[in-house]
Amino acid sequence: MYVIAGLGNPGLKYRHTRHNAGFDVIDVLADKYGIAVKDSKHKALIGKGVIEGQQVMLVKPQTFMNLSGESVIDIINFYKLDPTEDFIVISDDVTLDPGNIRVRRRGSAGGHNGLKNIIEHFHTEDFVRVRVGVGKLPTGGDMIAHVLGRPPKDDRIEIDKAYDMAADAVVAIMNDGVEAAMNQFNGKKA
Repeated sequence: MYVIAGLGNPGLKYRHTRHNAGFDVIDVLADKYGIAVKDSKHKALIGKGVIEGQQVMLVKPQTFMNLSGESVIDIINFYKLDPTEDFIVISDDVTLDPGNIRVRRRGSAGGHNGLKNIIEHFHTEDFVRVRVGVGKLPTGGDMIAHVLGRPPKDDRIEIDKAYDMAADAVVAIMNDGVEAAMNQFNGKKA
């Protein structure tokens, strides 16, 4: 079984903010594959289903971004899964332009507190991530206000396209492997 976790913050206040890109990609996958993400377990909203023959659990941690690791480690431990093989995380990325995604096999948190907390709980940086470009911080801008803000209309159109591409990348990772997904999606604009 693959655990696919999209990072974000719970509550209507944060809905469709840049930081909730992970939640929005989970919504795309849930809609496309008919998986209801509504069960409250492991400090998360979860939904189990099948995506192209693969058993999956779609996860939206409800711990708030900076404590995302608490939820996902609970799931990984409960189901006795290997986070380096059975886990894919989706997050926003303020270093990527809207409409771009990046698939990585491993890596640092890159300043992302949700990824940092997962790394702390897993004790490794070796897990698959799909990062969704939400636009760079303007010079002199406030990072918290930026990630918790909603993008302007033109960026929103590109980001929505990237959500679809990120969902396709998750499926490609499961079906074809991380390297193939990296070759297919990295450096391409939605």
